[in-house]
Amino acid sequence: MDHALHSILLLATNIGETAAGPPAEPSQRGWRVVAVTLLCSLLAQSVKIVSKFMRTGKLDLRMMAKTGGMPSSHSCCTVGMAVSVGLIEGFSSVSFAIALCLAFIVMYDAAGVRRTVGLQAKVLNQIMVELFSDHPRLSSERIKEFLGHTPFEVLVGAALGAFIAWLFNLWATTLA
Repeated sequence: MDHALHSILLLATNIGETAAGPPAEPSQRGWRVVAVTLLCSLLAQSVKIVSKFMRTGKLDLRMMAKTGGMPSSHSCCTVGMAVSVGLIEGFSSVSFAIALCLAFIVMYDAAGVRRTVGLQAKVLNQIMVELFSDHPRLSSERIKEFLGHTPFEVLVGAALGAFIAWLFNLWATTLA
């Protein structure tokens, strides 16, 4: 996974250096990073809504606030943030290094720790059903199982975030 993500970020770096235009003015830097981060989260969660609608025929707007699924919105917004910082500040800047480290931590957490907790919750829910079926109050309360992401969901989220950041910053530089 790290090699694939490195390739995506390298591609985003090469594209950004030729197409993103001149560095942004200091007063424009912050809003771009925040806008990209929010846009990435919104678009990734919207993909989940559309995907569920296409699978089930039901529009479930609650998906906007749910964790897990394809693509990883956590990966999308943190990689989008990191790529945006890289496009604005430079990919050799300390700011980019910090943003990239944060993105790696979030992606590791999404595909590792949170996914494992979700799998454990699934086992605990099954145990509750089997052991306490005579006690409906105990067996009816379920632990949330859908918490983390597969490595592929994380990778797709990261790629989507890098693309959104590149596209947004390309658009923002044309306005300047």
